[in-house]
Amino acid sequence: MAQPNEAQPLVQLAAATFRRRTLADREGVLGRLLLAPAFLYVILVVGVPFVLAILLSFSAARSGSLSFSWVGLSHFSTIIADPQFQLTLRNTLVFTIASQVLVMILATAAANVLDAAFFGKRAVRMLILLPWAVPVSLAAMSWAWIFDSTFSVINWTLRASGLFQGWLYWLGDTELAMIAIIIVHVWRTFPFATVVVLAGMAAIPLEIREAAVIDGASFWRRLFQVNLPLLLPVVTVAVLFGVVFTSTDLSVVYLLTRGGPYNSTHVLASLAFQRGILGGDLGQGAAIALFLLPALVVVAIVMLRLARRAEVGA
Repeated sequence: MAQPNEAQPLVQLAAATFRRRTLADREGVLGRLLLAPAFLYVILVVGVPFVLAILLSFSAARSGSLSFSWVGLSHFSTIIADPQFQLTLRNTLVFTIASQVLVMILATAAANVLDAAFFGKRAVRMLILLPWAVPVSLAAMSWAWIFDSTFSVINWTLRASGLFQGWLYWLGDTELAMIAIIIVHVWRTFPFATVVVLAGMAAIPLEIREAAVIDGASFWRRLFQVNLPLLLPVVTVAVLFGVVFTSTDLSVVYLLTRGGPYNSTHVLASLAFQRGILGGDLGQGAAIALFLLPALVVVAIVMLRLARRAEVGA
């Protein structure tokens, strides 16, 4: 039998070990510590500029000046009456809606093709993902050559095949330039949507798909009555990300057309850059950039609720 003075160190050692073990097993504390760097990064990179943009939109701030005079809703009333802003707002809506419709159609078609078993499947998947991996600046340079007024491969192909004998000035015509930036944006973003849809299709229980085949359902009936209803939560989230990204992106427009010709292809992001950064009117640029924020918040809430209901219903 151990003496009391001999048992005391053992008790202290066991207590110390227990304390160390419980500290290491405190998942809540460790989780907060691990998330702290990412949270701090988001606050500094996203939160602070966002709050600053809101403050600038209600001020008469200009680049090169430290003055910060409060003007309220003056910038918003000015841009609403501006014909250039009205055209830009229409362009943004057309650009966003047309791009997302085409992206989801192509992504659904590509996901169904990639879901099948065929030789070279991995290589095809890699090729489809290339547009998403290519830097947008490099891609824009390539597309600028494709749409060039003299060396356009599209125009030469149409003429050589006898389908069109005229000459299309893609980046010099107001309507064709808008079509061109939509084409480039769809080419750039549909691989991401394809991966999302393909992941959703992989999550559909195999028993349901096999039951539809056994029941004699055709491809189109399986697509519209089995796959798409079950994919609705995933597709809704993919569309939400696409809408937010497209309506706030200026890279394709700025690199390809600079908003031309005649400022006819500006979207809100590119016009905000032109007025706020190049023009020096930080207040008006911030107001243009934030104009669609309330609408995007409403769209996000509605689409997330739709996705939640579809997930619960499934």
